[in-house]
Amino acid sequence: MNWDDTGYLISKNKYNENSVIADFFTEKHGKCSGIIFGATSKKTKNYLQIGNKFYLNYNYKDEGKIGYFKLEIYKVFTPLYFDSKKKLLCIASAMNLIKVLTVDLQENDKIFKLIDKFYYILENENWIKNYIFWELELFKLVGFDLELKKIAKSENIHNKVTYFVESKSEKKNIPNFLIDDKDYELTKLDLLKGLKLVGDYLDKTILKPNNITFPNTRIDFVNILK
Repeated sequence: MNWDDTGYLISKNKYNENSVIADFFTEKHGKCSGIIFGATSKKTKNYLQIGNKFYLNYNYKDEGKIGYFKLEIYKVFTPLYFDSKKKLLCIASAMNLIKVLTVDLQENDKIFKLIDKFYYILENENWIKNYIFWELELFKLVGFDLELKKIAKSENIHNKVTYFVESKSEKKNIPNFLIDDKDYELTKLDLLKGLKLVGDYLDKTILKPNNITFPNTRIDFVNILK
């Protein structure tokens, strides 16, 4: 049995001397794992980069058992950013979140289109800000909508509006750009606060309740921005 599709490479791990087990997020079949034979050959290794898009042929004998991929490069993305470590780490973080938060073989064309959108974001001047919203959109698509605008409260301090959320145990400030639509001149601190807020939500609401470890790829991405 086999099918053809297009998909983004979201992870790869060594299987044996010449092969890897790879995860792709595909347009029609969702996330799928399979073996790529000969993945360490010079020809294949050069384009088998996390985040690249491929034509895929997937073959398997029995439902529930891992199959294998034959592939051709559809579009190269990752090598375009070899001169930007920040963007490379962002790609690694985004693809890993797709892997961690999605279910095997569950089609979701909205998530597939969200990956398409991700690469347009990287070309934007305000790409870090837009990436934060990209993460929130991903969480919403897998069933966890933070809905900041609904839960945020505001107060006026020294003629400046600030936003926050509070519980019985803590009061947490929200960077203004996450709530209103004004064209703010954002500082690095603003962006780091936004990433931390969204990361805390990811950890406490999505990952920990499902016994999933917080991804090191996202930690690495945030750390390089500091």
